[in-house]
Amino acid sequence: MRNLSKAGLLALAATLSACAGGPSNPGMSSLNQPVVSRTDYVFDVRTEGDRLAYGEEARLTDWFETLGVGYGDRISVDSGNSYGGAGVARAEIAEVAGRHGLLLADRAPVTAGHVAPGSVRVVLSRMTAHVPGCPNWDRGSTGDFEGSTMSNYGCAVNQNTAVMVASPEDLIRGQQGARTGDPRTAARAIGAYRNAEPTGSDGLAEIETTGGN
Repeated sequence: MRNLSKAGLLALAATLSACAGGPSNPGMSSLNQPVVSRTDYVFDVRTEGDRLAYGEEARLTDWFETLGVGYGDRISVDSGNSYGGAGVARAEIAEVAGRHGLLLADRAPVTAGHVAPGSVRVVLSRMTAHVPGCPNWDRGSTGDFEGSTMSNYGCAVNQNTAVMVASPEDLIRGQQGARTGDPRTAARAIGAYRNAEPTGSDGLAEIETTGGN
């Protein structure tokens, strides 16, 4: 009977483990993490000397508006044979980017193909974030002997983060904080609030409510 009881318990444990399904995650960190991907869009503009050819600035503006350029995008210039762009042409491209609230990056990524003579390449790098495999109901909420979280654990929070983050690159590198912050600046508003006299200390103002014919 004792052997049969042990066999029965082992069979029950195996059944519960099989019902749970999915990868085991006994920790508190979610297995469903955001994945950041980058896409590089290229646009070659013609140049005359060291500046943009006639009509190229308008074409570039239309391209930016078509792609909906905005915060989080990275714009760079590849002149093909010199670092940083081609003189005045780079400044003209920077002006177009500035209308969308963006600055030019110092270095352009490597893209397919070569930059033809008499032109420069504008590269728009755009990052997106998503959580693959969510929602994930492989492992249910039934108890197990591993103390594992559900397979869907973290999907909602991480998906919302991936959708709302203004710059998906921040999920990889983050932002560097200011090293020259003065704590007195942060405390100034609190001090002003504490030292201000209460608004009702002088009583209620007398206001004439009658009048007219």
